[in-house]
Amino acid sequence: MQHKGFVTVFAVLLTIVCLFYLSFNVVVSHYDKQAVEYAKGNKMAEYQYLDSLANDTVFLNYTLKECRENGVNLGLDLKGGMNVILEVSVPDIVRTLSGDSKDENFNKALEAAQQRQSSDSRDFVDLFVEEYEKLDPNAQLATIFFNYEMKDQLTVKSTNKEVADVLKKEVEAAVGNSFNVLRSRIDRFGVVQPNIQALETNGRILIELPGVKEPERVRKLLQGSANLEFWETYNGNELAMNFNRAEEVLRGIYSEDLPIAEAPAEDAAEEVAETEETPLSSLDSLTAAVQNAEQPESTEVSPEDEARFRAEHPLLSRMQLFNAETAVIAYVSARDTAKVTEMLNLRQVQEVFPRDVKFRWAVKPVSETSNVYELFALRVTNRDGKAPLSGNAITDASDELSQFSASSKVNMTMNPEGAKIWARLTKENIGRSIAVVMDDMVYSCPRVNSEIPGGRSEITGNFTTQEAKDLANVLKSGKMPARSRIVQEDVVGPSLGQEAIQKGMVSFIVAFVLLMIYMIFMYGLIPGLIVDASLLFNVFFLVGILASFKSVLTLPGIAGIVLTLGMAVDANVLVYERVKEELLGGKSHKAALKAGYQNALSAIIDGNLTTLITGIILFVFGTGPIRGFATTLIIGIMTTLFSALLLTRLIYGFMEKGKTIDTLAFSTPMSKNLLKNVNIDWMRIRKFGYIISACFILVAIGSLATRHLNLGIDFSGGRNYVVRFDDKVSTADIADKLQPGFGDASVSVITIGTENQVRISTNYKIDDRSESVDSEVEEIIFTALQPLLHGGVTQDMFVRGYVVKDGVAQVAVGDEGNILGIQSSQKVGPAIANDIITKAMWAVLFAMIAIFLYILIRFRNLGYSVGSLVALVHDVLFTLGLFSLFYSIMPFSMEIDQAFIAAILTIVGYSVNDTVVVFDRVRETTHLYAKRPLDETINDALNATLARTLSTSLSTLIVLLAILILGGDTIRGFVFALTVGVIVGTYSTLFVAVPIAYDIRKKQIAKGK
Repeated sequence: MQHKGFVTVFAVLLTIVCLFYLSFNVVVSHYDKQAVEYAKGNKMAEYQYLDSLANDTVFLNYTLKECRENGVNLGLDLKGGMNVILEVSVPDIVRTLSGDSKDENFNKALEAAQQRQSSDSRDFVDLFVEEYEKLDPNAQLATIFFNYEMKDQLTVKSTNKEVADVLKKEVEAAVGNSFNVLRSRIDRFGVVQPNIQALETNGRILIELPGVKEPERVRKLLQGSANLEFWETYNGNELAMNFNRAEEVLRGIYSEDLPIAEAPAEDAAEEVAETEETPLSSLDSLTAAVQNAEQPESTEVSPEDEARFRAEHPLLSRMQLFNAETAVIAYVSARDTAKVTEMLNLRQVQEVFPRDVKFRWAVKPVSETSNVYELFALRVTNRDGKAPLSGNAITDASDELSQFSASSKVNMTMNPEGAKIWARLTKENIGRSIAVVMDDMVYSCPRVNSEIPGGRSEITGNFTTQEAKDLANVLKSGKMPARSRIVQEDVVGPSLGQEAIQKGMVSFIVAFVLLMIYMIFMYGLIPGLIVDASLLFNVFFLVGILASFKSVLTLPGIAGIVLTLGMAVDANVLVYERVKEELLGGKSHKAALKAGYQNALSAIIDGNLTTLITGIILFVFGTGPIRGFATTLIIGIMTTLFSALLLTRLIYGFMEKGKTIDTLAFSTPMSKNLLKNVNIDWMRIRKFGYIISACFILVAIGSLATRHLNLGIDFSGGRNYVVRFDDKVSTADIADKLQPGFGDASVSVITIGTENQVRISTNYKIDDRSESVDSEVEEIIFTALQPLLHGGVTQDMFVRGYVVKDGVAQVAVGDEGNILGIQSSQKVGPAIANDIITKAMWAVLFAMIAIFLYILIRFRNLGYSVGSLVALVHDVLFTLGLFSLFYSIMPFSMEIDQAFIAAILTIVGYSVNDTVVVFDRVRETTHLYAKRPLDETINDALNATLARTLSTSLSTLIVLLAILILGGDTIRGFVFALTVGVIVGTYSTLFVAVPIAYDIRKKQIAKGK
């Protein structure tokens, strides 16, 4: 073997890299177990414990947060949690930029553009301009948008195109502001490793919150507009005595075990993180944490001493007062912010503070490596309790480097009314601080040095470039209060996620073991074990590379890994079948191995490249779990080629030094004569294949025209709810109970998995943009199904999940027992559905075009390309027809959704892979025997590759059947489509692709081409 040294070094280096990245998962798993032991079933406490350790160095100078980010993480379908796509209201932004214009044509155009937006994925501003010009082709948008806020960007003579460009720029800025607002909001949920990212579609933002169990709270917080305010503040030294008196009050409450009397409904401060209290050893440790920007390390103290210390100093044991002329009142560890908030909310405590004080937390810790937050005291100066100045006064904000220092600063401009208030505020607070507050969190608290007239201000404070940019974005958020609404939502309960993990792992292990046994059965002990070793390395490299890319593993991702195993066998089968041919030809084992690898290389490369094309297209057009599946597939192809071609060849290279290799037969007594000396005249019987295919395609087209397809909510828009009951239920009975509540809206109920679990689908009010409609749907479902639920179950328990203990229903905490109620929910708005349909159509079209061109370039004959394309269309129609015929019969969901499109594209890649192998053998045989008749050449190629074709298909089917039988319910339809695709793809290679290529080539030869 050439380059043996290079392959060895590369394999060792790749192994080290994979071990390094996978070690992060080992470390994270260790601390996750600690968190479970600490929380004792309280899921929120578990997340809070992990959050408190996030910035601690735990492994090779990496913090726990960095370890979690550097490893493979589980997706929401495995971990449980909430995934939403928010759409920022671009119409609201345009209306605000117009100064809330009352122009009739403007409002008509805005409304028409909103209606078109549900079915047209183009930029909203372009749609609005088109509608406006339809109403009056000569109208000028500049007359509407030229106002005080826009005067620096537009003139009265600006063209409609120039106005549209400015509007797009402002919309982009507003979406960016909303992104920053949402990013700060999700930090307050106390979840481990939340994810937020702006999507390519203008105005849409993806948010993932693992472990969240309060979807209604999430909806309310994420869909609200940003509330930017400017407040006067107290200094720390002004409230020092009040805190001492508060300490005395609290000491009496906690030492005498008095009942806690809650303050009125108004929140005095919202906690930074809802954490269970964890004691600090001393007040000095908190000061050290602030000074050193590190989380304090607790020293060992006895529980008795700790309890006594907490009782004597209930408030000050949790905070470090900052008694100075500064707006920072105190420093508090993140783990104690919830308890401090609770204490400051007590009515008895509020009575010892001035009536005009409001406590608020800083939005982030004092440093990136600290878990210590600043506490501020806002001063209420207006009788209505509102801030003296709101974010509506901001017209612009920008960040820039300071001329006199290395830090950055923020420039802020206000409108005339805001400038007057700002001048008064700054005049009255010279030497004090004014807090910049958004969503009740303090973002900045600059000190006022002098009165600032004119509305132009400069905020300094040793900001880094990023901090200044973030503050500028916060200030601009007040300028553009844009509402956001959830257009797609997935909520997965922890119980359902845990079941998915278990079933996914079981299917993976079973499939892997079956493949190992199959390879030993087909090719003997040593060759089979070598393939098994390459499969082990394949999975190891695949998961290691996924970890290095910081990928998220989803259920389709696990399916991708398992499918990679099945397809990886193909390369080894191709090599072994060629080796067997060379051995039958009389070559030595060493020469046969060399020739086998060389002759199989072309077919292996061609087959995997066609699959790679479909994987790339899936990645480009897919979203969420489907993109995860595509990522796994793409990486799996690379690791398969390395493991199957290079690693196995390296092992045989070492074996060639001894005599062991000469004893290998690459077959077993049971497989030795399997499909040997096959002599089928495929071209003679091809017309029977045409007839069978034509008949079924006609049936498929008829079914598609009459029964249609069962479109999932990905394509139709709507809501899905998976609900679990105590006992088995009737889907018809549930549908009858639900229909009155949903009126004319569609309702469907199917069994998912077990007889006590169903999925409810409806399109009820899916176009409704109000924030309360989600709760309304949940209430309708709860009310209708209440007779089927356990006694005492409330709507909140039903939505969040409940368990029955000793005959009493209670809200589920963590992953305990058999959790009943809503297990998962999903919502897809009509605009999202239309985008998904468009992307799906383009994905399938591009895949077929790309493969057609690849075959044409690779084999330089139109017959091969046309044969492949017809076979692909055949396979797609066959699968679609089967889903159309049987979607109401099968015991699992056969809906057409994004996962189904992924399956179709995978079928396309797999089918071409099979076809390319035959075409490759035809080309090879033609070069060797140029004068042999075409039908003999093709028949020989099909017969020679038949063992490989059936062996590869069988090994892939073994894998797919393992997932189909043992895998999760949510991907059963997806795997069924792949199973059908493998069978029909094998058939189409033999009876469609190659025969059509033969007929075209025959005509070309007859014409002398």
